[in-house]
Amino acid sequence: MKNLMNHIISITLVLLMVSCNGSFLDKDPISSFSAQKFYEKPSDAQAGVYGIYNGLQSTFRVDFAYWGEGRADAVQTRHSGDPYALKENQLTPVIRSARWNNLYRVISRANYVIKYIPGIFEAEESQFGDRLMGQARAARAIAYFYLVRIWGDVPLILEPYENIDQELFVTRTNKEVVLDQIEEDLTYASLHCAESYGGEKNRVLITQGAADAFLTKVYMWRHKYEEAIESAERVLENPLYSLVSIQNWNDIFSLGLSSESIFEVGYDEVQTNAMRVLYALGSDADYFPSEKFRNSFEPEDLRKNLIYDTTAVEPRKVWKFFGEGFNDESAAPSSNNIVLIRLADIMLLKAEAHAQRHETEPALDLLNRIRNRAGLNSLDLMQAEDLYGDLGTAILHERLIELSFEGHRWFDLIRTGKVFEIMEPINGLKDEANLLWPIHEDAINKNPNLKQNEFYK
Repeated sequence: MKNLMNHIISITLVLLMVSCNGSFLDKDPISSFSAQKFYEKPSDAQAGVYGIYNGLQSTFRVDFAYWGEGRADAVQTRHSGDPYALKENQLTPVIRSARWNNLYRVISRANYVIKYIPGIFEAEESQFGDRLMGQARAARAIAYFYLVRIWGDVPLILEPYENIDQELFVTRTNKEVVLDQIEEDLTYASLHCAESYGGEKNRVLITQGAADAFLTKVYMWRHKYEEAIESAERVLENPLYSLVSIQNWNDIFSLGLSSESIFEVGYDEVQTNAMRVLYALGSDADYFPSEKFRNSFEPEDLRKNLIYDTTAVEPRKVWKFFGEGFNDESAAPSSNNIVLIRLADIMLLKAEAHAQRHETEPALDLLNRIRNRAGLNSLDLMQAEDLYGDLGTAILHERLIELSFEGHRWFDLIRTGKVFEIMEPINGLKDEANLLWPIHEDAINKNPNLKQNEFYK
């Protein structure tokens, strides 16, 4: 995996030579070196796709946690800046996580690849071109999926910026239109990405299975439960993926590239992330487990000791990502991969979809497979209702524990309509308009056609 990441980094340095600094949406506009002349042969197209993965590395190195966990109930913080603003629901247009630059940089790079790949490949090479196109369209969809969940209506840009006649001052597009495009891109990727690239590449490059997994998440966000069940079924039937044992559960995150991983953003000693600062620095980490989260475990849950130090009166670190007993206080950047989506996530989403359709048996089967791995007894419907009120809430609780700190909780609360019930007692969140992030003031100041989200005007 390190060789692949080094290859991505070195090729990206070449890509940077074809673009000057980004504009207000980080469109990577071309300089005097024509992008059309750059994309002339298959290796150029491969380089373009590797540049997209490099953009994903920059995008998620910190913000996967800020966007997915910082406003939810599982974390607590003693830090100022974004951690405090998000936890206390005091978002402003100047906080760091209100910037969407990196997401639009991914989209910009994807748009170049999508435009120029069709002119590169001969008929006998078309499958290779389709696979690259599938990865580019999937990455663009992933970026847009984060954008609409965080900011709502956002500019939908599907062409690279290449000349002065193109509109710089774009407007926002209705989020449902953006979500339609996301579905279209991921459906293409599901058909055209490789089933397997071989070995470790299957975890850090976008496969058909990864496209199906992200499609499942999009369908669940839109409450398209039948479609979600169908795409999730393709993932569960995919031979690339299987649950790891509880004895190897930490290895999913500390070592990476496990059979449970569907897509992870790859890092190494050169291209690093902030995982240690986010979770591992004891009294100085951005986030540590909240008291509410610590009290959420059922007795006998084997994951509790794997997630944080249960011997500490007030645990100040999450060691889920580094292994049980992790005690290295270094603030050095982390080379851990960030697991963006894995099999347990999809299984629980499929269980939720079945529950929404009142299909109790398959929902309980999937829920109990995750519970049993954690050392917990299976639940029947009556037991699930006694413990959690209803089956859907039991599944949501299981997601809280199983997927803790991986960047899903905030989006789960919004998708399931539980966000006000859970967050208002914690930080007073009660306004629908307040669920969105503010658009950063730099974007607003550079584009007169961008209107701030209503709550932050």
